[in-house]
Amino acid sequence: MANPLYDISPFTLLDYPNKAACIFWFVGCNMRCLYCYNPEIVLGKGKISMEKAEEFLKSRKGLLQAVVFSGGECTMHPDMKELVRIAKKLGYLIKIDTNGARPKVIKKLIDESLVDYVALDFKGIGQKFNDITVNGSFRAFEETFLLLKNSNIDFEVRTTIHSTLLSKMDINSMICYLESMGYNRNYYLQLALHNVAMLSDLDQTYYSKNELEFNSQSFNIIIRN
Repeated sequence: MANPLYDISPFTLLDYPNKAACIFWFVGCNMRCLYCYNPEIVLGKGKISMEKAEEFLKSRKGLLQAVVFSGGECTMHPDMKELVRIAKKLGYLIKIDTNGARPKVIKKLIDESLVDYVALDFKGIGQKFNDITVNGSFRAFEETFLLLKNSNIDFEVRTTIHSTLLSKMDINSMICYLESMGYNRNYYLQLALHNVAMLSDLDQTYYSKNELEFNSQSFNIIIRN
């Protein structure tokens, strides 16, 4: 069986709110987002087995509080759910980073009380969503969003911003969409990374934090990076 993980980040204080965590990076993704800065994970092969991952979790028990399942797109991997179960049995909190492509997987995790926090990537609306993801499904994203909104699971919506791909008008349209859908949590805008290998040859993004001043009556808009 192919190894599911490309890498493990052994420690982070940034990726699970207010918790010490590790990150499991799953190989593969159903999307080909143009600004993706993990091409080696999306297109590469797994290096770490289920057994090694479980061994790592056992060795960090009592030292870490949470495990972040990321990628790539972790929900695409058949071994993800079993690894979540293992982590849960060891007492870890579970966070899922997802593009929303697999709402049925998220629903099963919620139904079985296997997830504590979800970070949902909001790529764009309409044609913008298709342009950025290349082969993603906005309908699947929306189904995942509504599933989370109607659950008791703590979650956030976040958008990676690259000036070539999303204009300020596009971002305002996304804010209006979230407002219309009754979203009332923090909305995170994160600047695309500079000077890193990406899946496509994009010009450097020119947005700075000072330029990204957006408002909503329904939720806080927070700039990250």
